Amino acid sequence: MVSGVSHAFGEKKVLDNVSIAVPRGAFTVLLGLNGAGKSTLFALITRLYDNVSGEIRILGHDERRRPTAALQRLGVVFQSRTLDSDLTLQQNLLYHAALHGIGKAEAKRRAAEALQVVGLSDRANEKVRNLSGGQARRVEIARSLLHRPGLLLLDEATVGLDIGSRESVLSIVRGLVEREGLGVLWATHLIDEVHDGDRVVVLHKGRVLYTGSVPGLLEATKTSNIRDAFRVMTGTTETA
Repeated sequence: MVSGVSHAFGEKKVLDNVSIAVPRGAFTVLLGLNGAGKSTLFALITRLYDNVSGEIRILGHDERRRPTAALQRLGVVFQSRTLDSDLTLQQNLLYHAALHGIGKAEAKRRAAEALQVVGLSDRANEKVRNLSGGQARRVEIARSLLHRPGLLLLDEATVGLDIGSRESVLSIVRGLVEREGLGVLWATHLIDEVHDGDRVVVLHKGRVLYTGSVPGLLEATKTSNIRDAFRVMTGTTETA
């Protein structure tokens, strides 16, 4: 998906020859400390920034040559909250569907389906301002599914949530991988969000240090847990 991408702000290079693949039907964790370059990478993938080096492809579509086709196959949940708190859950979803050219009747059907997936069907007509942080995040996941993407990007999706809400959000996304065969790129700095069966990409100071399975990471670092493996891999006493 991402091949040989670098990016700098002035003289400061924040990504250095980054390559990442996100297979369909796989939960891929992009693990790195705050400031590692995760959000910059997401900004490039979603074309908030334009990449001047390397290549970014979404399910076979080159983002620079065919940006519309590429982005139509991508669902995104950004770290910052982006719902309109004065609109209802359904209204937020219908507005997003309209931006994707989805007709009103079909949009209502898809919105109902998506809210059911995230367990909020009974609150469709409530305003977003009445939701908890975790519930609002689930609405954003529902919104990301409306145009039926094949790949989901979630940038620090559980930041600021309590333990129960974090587990709920993770469970929903992992369920989508298992049931729908979606590819997921889950960016986080939280070690405990990594499961043994995940693919993991360690990003540190703008460079990919490891890509592969969790057992492979433990073997490569000769450690017994992901926290120690991260410390050894990055050469730091800090933990993600």
